Amino acid sequence: MQKGKELKPHIGIYGRRNNGKSSLINLLAGQQVAIVSDFAGTTTDPVKKSFEITGFGPVILVDTAGIDDVGELGQKRVDKTLQSINHIDLAILVVAANTWGEHEDLLLEEFQKTDTPFIVIHNKSDLEPVTAKFADFVKAKHPAGFLSISCKEKPSTDELVNLIKRAIPESSYRTPTLLGDLISYGDIVLLITPIDVEAPAGRLILPQVQAIRDVLDNDAVAVVLKEREVDAFLRKTQVKPALAITDSQLFVKADASIPRDVPLTSFSILLARLKGDFDNYLKGTPKISELKDGDRVLLLESCNHHVSCDDIGRVKIPRWISNFTGKQLEYEVVAGLDALPRDIKEYSLVIQCGGCMITRKQIVNRLRPAVEAGIPVTNYGMAIAYVQGIYQRAIAPFTASAASKSDYL
Repeated sequence: MQKGKELKPHIGIYGRRNNGKSSLINLLAGQQVAIVSDFAGTTTDPVKKSFEITGFGPVILVDTAGIDDVGELGQKRVDKTLQSINHIDLAILVVAANTWGEHEDLLLEEFQKTDTPFIVIHNKSDLEPVTAKFADFVKAKHPAGFLSISCKEKPSTDELVNLIKRAIPESSYRTPTLLGDLISYGDIVLLITPIDVEAPAGRLILPQVQAIRDVLDNDAVAVVLKEREVDAFLRKTQVKPALAITDSQLFVKADASIPRDVPLTSFSILLARLKGDFDNYLKGTPKISELKDGDRVLLLESCNHHVSCDDIGRVKIPRWISNFTGKQLEYEVVAGLDALPRDIKEYSLVIQCGGCMITRKQIVNRLRPAVEAGIPVTNYGMAIAYVQGIYQRAIAPFTASAASKSDYL
């Protein structure tokens, strides 16, 4: 299961087989969107369902296989259920018959490990009402909310929706600002956007669109132009931008064109600060200089896109890093949020894309195994800036030293 292009809040439904997870989804949706059966194990792999919860808004509900599935195939389904926790914003744990055991404890452990808030719903209360003792036991597990219902009786969803509203992180449905702390009212922001073979026909790529919108949201002025127009624009207008943002592939050209007293960074680094593990990127990027012959580098693309002959992740970054280090390195690219082809400890460096299509939580959890294993992590834009010799200038707007312009003067 991957979040892909859906940036709505993701809510995962977890629990044992036949506890009524699919019935809960149908209750929230107000319609039959999930298969309901009296037979355990109806739901197999995690399935995403997009709809609007009345009183809350549009969401993606993730219907998962039972955590108590059995057999070799069942274990694979359980593994996928557990993997899905990395990509959700809120978990709903469905229990029934006043039962809590090792399966619920396993889910609870994963919720805690991934810092996922969760609520507990005791379902099928028409068959066996919740006891006060069980309710107290569950509440001691520190869920963000607890409720006993019977989906079969089609109760009002008001109380459940209120629980979701209180429990789900605000960051999952409110878009934070890319530039709000870097620019002021009326500032001119220069956006350098190449139109090349990787640019979608008739459109700008998503990070560029997000940056333009954020400039406008902050009551500033966005000037968008191609790289070959920068010098003429600055010369003819005598405009001094408050900030210049470039595509990472154009760092060298932009560094030469933008005056030294104008802060310069890239769209990818903006996204790295907003959505990535920025502190660990800052620590990990300089480790590029320590790569040795035979080291394996993992590049993580968090979406699937058309691969061109000069693809940034598959061609350009490997070429630039190899030229910079002078080492014989091995590169592997993993697209989407699928499992890695080998143990994370077999890599010497992990390079994450900007992650424009996914959430910060998904990126942080994607990188967590590498961070915990002590493997350096970085970001496409920061890695490019480093090997092209303008790393300090590119990160200066976001670091503590940016208060003084000495880092980019």
